[in-house]
Amino acid sequence: MSGIYIHIPFCKQACHYCDFHFSTSMKKKDQLIFALAKELELRKDEFKNTTVETIYFGGGTPSVLTVDQLQFLIDAVYYNYKVSENPEITLEANPDDLSSNLIIQLSKSPVNRLSIGIQSFFEKDLKLMNRAHNAQEAKACLELATQHFDNISLDLIYGIPNSTNAEWLKNIQTALSFGINHISSYALTVEPKTALASFIDKGLMDNVDDDLAHEQFHILIEQLEQAGFDHYELSNFGKKGYYSKNNSAYWLGKPYLGIGPSAHSFNGEQRGWNVKNNYIYIKKIETGELPIEIEILTKIDKYNEYVMTGLRTIWGVSLKKIETQFGKSFLEYLLQQANQYINKQMLYIEDNNLKTTKKGKFLSDGIASDLFKII
Repeated sequence: MSGIYIHIPFCKQACHYCDFHFSTSMKKKDQLIFALAKELELRKDEFKNTTVETIYFGGGTPSVLTVDQLQFLIDAVYYNYKVSENPEITLEANPDDLSSNLIIQLSKSPVNRLSIGIQSFFEKDLKLMNRAHNAQEAKACLELATQHFDNISLDLIYGIPNSTNAEWLKNIQTALSFGINHISSYALTVEPKTALASFIDKGLMDNVDDDLAHEQFHILIEQLEQAGFDHYELSNFGKKGYYSKNNSAYWLGKPYLGIGPSAHSFNGEQRGWNVKNNYIYIKKIETGELPIEIEILTKIDKYNEYVMTGLRTIWGVSLKKIETQFGKSFLEYLLQQANQYINKQMLYIEDNNLKTTKKGKFLSDGIASDLFKII
């Protein structure tokens, strides 16, 4: 199994917390779409012996594209790659783009999964984050989308300054009221060089509260598990049959191809990333040059990456895989480092897999870093 990620680097406006690569100018949109199709062609040999099972349009805001433009890129995938009979094809979308007409058009296209960036159903939160949509549009798009799509995920953000646990509970309950089968939820983080970081530094906005985020994370787990969701990855909850195949492939170490400016790729042996500049990306692709940097992964890199991704999931880190792929010394090191967290009831071993407990889940990335092997 392998997947293709296609980065659409355009947004109507900049969210205050976002540090992803995008442009609010649509001037080069047509040129970039042709460049994406060209990159798909240039890199087809990388997947010549594999079958594509997921196609994911991320961004940025992929829903700024027309259905014809999306179809053009999907056709380019099918023309250059072997694609499974029923691939998962996901479109990230913003509520303000999902008009009744667009939703109906998308439902008739190959796109079969929507990932909708709701973030919050409260107007004050949306204004604080500088989202392009309002609370009414968030609800209206879900009302429409659920009539035409069965496989829908929505994003929610917790730990927003001046939000209350009661408001967070209301956000979760509102999402569930639409019969959604998948929710991705993230703590609001302050990334360097973002508007949010600047506002906090200048005292114009309260800083994020880690304790509040921790409380709301556990409220989220409790509410979604009661509603029949599996907490299958640190930030992802899905009912049976609705786990994201695209994202699960990342966490399970499957190969993926990242197409577009700033997109990342991974094939098990090396990691690559494209230039974060639309103009340079287009110009290089037009001349047949791939604007990509490559890093060859060492044995320690692979071990650290597997530990990091494994601890975030319900599958955990396979101790058998650690010994088989990396050797007995790596297994002994892992167990030695993990022992302190096992004693603190933040990690446990089940069926020869190292996993996080409910207590340890929120801190899984930090725990993983303490299990890393240092050169």
